[in-house]
Amino acid sequence: MKSAVETLNPTRVRLTVEVPFEELKPSLDAAYAKINQQVTVKGFRKGKIPARIIDQRFGRGAVLEEAVNEALPKFYTDAVNEGELKVLGQPEVDITELKDGELLSFTAEVDIRPEIEIPDYSGIEVEVDSIEVTDEDVDKAVEELRERFASTSPVERAAEDGDVVTIDLEAKVEGEVLEDGVATGVSYTIGSGELLDGIDDAVKGLEAGGESTFTSELKGGTAAGKEAEVAVKVTQVAKRELPDLDDDFAQLASEFDTLDELRDDSRQRLLSTKEYDQATQAQERVLDKLLELVEVPVPEKLLEDEINTRKHNLEHHQLGQMGLDLARYLEIQGKSEEEFDAETKEAAIKGIKTQFVLDELVSKEKLNVNQEELTEHLMRRAASSGMSPDQFAKAVVEGNQVPMLVGEVARGKALAVVVQAATVKDTQGEIVDLSDEEEDEAAEGAEGAESPAESSAEPTEDKPEA
Repeated sequence: MKSAVETLNPTRVRLTVEVPFEELKPSLDAAYAKINQQVTVKGFRKGKIPARIIDQRFGRGAVLEEAVNEALPKFYTDAVNEGELKVLGQPEVDITELKDGELLSFTAEVDIRPEIEIPDYSGIEVEVDSIEVTDEDVDKAVEELRERFASTSPVERAAEDGDVVTIDLEAKVEGEVLEDGVATGVSYTIGSGELLDGIDDAVKGLEAGGESTFTSELKGGTAAGKEAEVAVKVTQVAKRELPDLDDDFAQLASEFDTLDELRDDSRQRLLSTKEYDQATQAQERVLDKLLELVEVPVPEKLLEDEINTRKHNLEHHQLGQMGLDLARYLEIQGKSEEEFDAETKEAAIKGIKTQFVLDELVSKEKLNVNQEELTEHLMRRAASSGMSPDQFAKAVVEGNQVPMLVGEVARGKALAVVVQAATVKDTQGEIVDLSDEEEDEAAEGAEGAESPAESSAEPTEDKPEA
C-alpha cells in the first residue's frame, strides 16, 4: 500500500491511497465466505459453493464491492497511522479506481487536529475580585439560616405579607380548565415570588375560605407562556415566627453552643466560598488570556457539530424540562434568533479552542492522570449527575467514556499549570496566592471548561467507518 497526504487547510487533509490487488486477497476470501453463508445454489452444500460459481451466479462485482467495503477501514487506518495524523470524526471516502486483479485507489478527506504552538505563558497577568466578608454578609447568612428554622401557627385573620397560606388553584386558558392546571393544598409564603405573578395581591386580605381570581402568564406546564385566568381559594392562613437569635438558636441550628461561635463559622464558610469563587475567576480569566496568545484554527465540520449539539441539549434537555420551547426562551431572554445563533457559535468556538489548547499543553507538559485523580473526578461527576458512583462508573464504562473522563482531568491539570505560572492580583493590587487546594478546586471547573466534551461533542480520534 502507498499513501500520500495533501493538506487542504490547517484543519483538513486529503489522503490518497493505492492498494495492490494482492493485498485485497484476505478481504476477497472473507467476501466469498460471507456470500457463501448467505446464498443457496442447487447442487452445492451451504458454505461450499466454489468462487467461480459465485462469480457466475451473482457477479464478480458483488464480491469486489463486499471485499472493498471490508478492507477500506483497515487501509484508511494504516494511511492515517503512516501519516501520523490526529484525525477528527468520519472521513469522506471516494473510490477513484478499482481494477480487478490490479489496483484499488481511493481518497479520504478528513478533519485533523491543527498544529498548535504554545507560547510562553508565564507573563500572563489577570485581575480578580478582592475577598472581603463583612458583618452584613454574616448577618445575612445567619438570617437565612434563621428563616429555615421558622415555625408557623394558624391565625384567624386576613393574610398579610410574610404569612404562609395554604391554597387551592385552578387555571383556565380560553375558558377551559387545563389538565395540569389544578392544584390543591399548595403552601405559599406571601411575597416570596415563588409562584405566579399576581398571586400576592390576589391572596392578601383574604381569610381562610376566601376566594379570588387573577390573570397571569403561566411559567411552565402544557400552556407555558400563555395568559391564564387563575382562581385561588385560601384554606388556611398561618403566621411565620422566627426563633430568637441567641445561644439556644445556635444549639438548635448547628453543632455550636453559642451564637458567637455560629457567626464565626458562618464567616469562615463565606470566606471559603469567596476564595473558591476567586480561584474560579482566576482560572477563567487566565484561560481567556491564554486563548488570546494562541492561534487556533477551528475545523468547520467540528464547529457545525458542536453548535448543533449545544442547541439540541438546550432545546431537548434544559428547556424541555422547563416546559419551554426555543422561541419562548428567546422571548424571555429578550434575544433575537440571530443573537442567539451568534452567541452559540462564539461559545462553541471557545469550547473547541479551549480543548485543543489544553490538550496540547497536556502533551507539552507531559501531564499524566493517575487512578486516584480519575476516581475523584468520577465521584464529582456522579454527584453532579445525581447518580451513585457505581451507577455513573457503569454508564461510563458501557459508553466507552473513560478516555473522555481522563481527558477532562488532564485538561484541568494543564490549566492549573498555567494558573500557577500566571500573576494574579486582586482589585486592591494585592498578589493572590492560590494554594494547591484552591487551584485543584478551580481546576474542577476546567476539567471540561467550555469544552465540547461536556456537551457530548468532543472531537474524536476514533478510527471511522469508511
